Amino acid sequence: MSTIVTARKSKRVLLGLIGSPIAHSATPAAQEAAARAAGIEAHYHLIEVAGAGRDDLAAMLDGIRRLGFSGINVTFPYKEAVVPLLDGLSEQAAAMGAVNTIVVDDGRLIGHNTDTSGFATAYRRLGRQDGDGPVAIIGAGGVGKAIAFALAGCGVRHLTLYDVERGRAEALVTLLGERARVVIAANAEDAAKGAAGIVNGTPIGMLPNRDIPIRAGAIRPSQWVADAVYHPLWTPLLKAAQKTGATVMTGRELAIHQGVDAFRLFTGLEASEAVIGAAFDAVVAAQEGGERAA
Repeated sequence: MSTIVTARKSKRVLLGLIGSPIAHSATPAAQEAAARAAGIEAHYHLIEVAGAGRDDLAAMLDGIRRLGFSGINVTFPYKEAVVPLLDGLSEQAAAMGAVNTIVVDDGRLIGHNTDTSGFATAYRRLGRQDGDGPVAIIGAGGVGKAIAFALAGCGVRHLTLYDVERGRAEALVTLLGERARVVIAANAEDAAKGAAGIVNGTPIGMLPNRDIPIRAGAIRPSQWVADAVYHPLWTPLLKAAQKTGATVMTGRELAIHQGVDAFRLFTGLEASEAVIGAAFDAVVAAQEGGERAA
């Protein structure tokens, strides 16, 4: 039997991201900068594959296992599809059935969800005490699941969900169990009625898409509005929310905090939030400058 080398905790680490589309991702720069600041060297590789089926994902994950990777991130549309292909899951990842971070541990692939821990940190920093004031989540896929679990873990007791595929919202209700009281709305606008906050957990608004997941007129000044998308940083949703006077949280917050947590899992070291944030900001500024020039 061949020996599978685990690179975790070495001075040089190989990391990556599986998803599509991911050319815009700021994660390579952020993770490599965090590694330099922590005194190690990292190479972060984008693995962009569109339309991957189970066999394709299994082959890629086997390569991750065998080629010396310390771990990888997983993004849209594979956060749920990879789950049955892993050797183990953290308790939280198992509860929600979605993974965005995979650690290679002695040849075993262990799935985690730092979207949940990252969004929880971002939400707590808003200083909100929403309690029974419902929070609306648009999208019940991989990111939506993570956000729902994060909010429930932060003491939000009432969630309203909307997904174009009602079955996904129903499945999330089942997964949440008694963590929160959940209502499934008929549309995004109904979900937002009376809500303390609105979160977009879909790719709607990510370039080249310029759509908005909810009518701008449904947003109220008293609400907080967050978007998981950060390409562009100011999505149509966030621009509408800002114009309304609502409190806004860009996708930067989720990206940075989940990145800090992922780096810890990959390397066993603490990442500098300031370093990750600066690297993220530089990538976004370069991309948005390119967009304006185009």
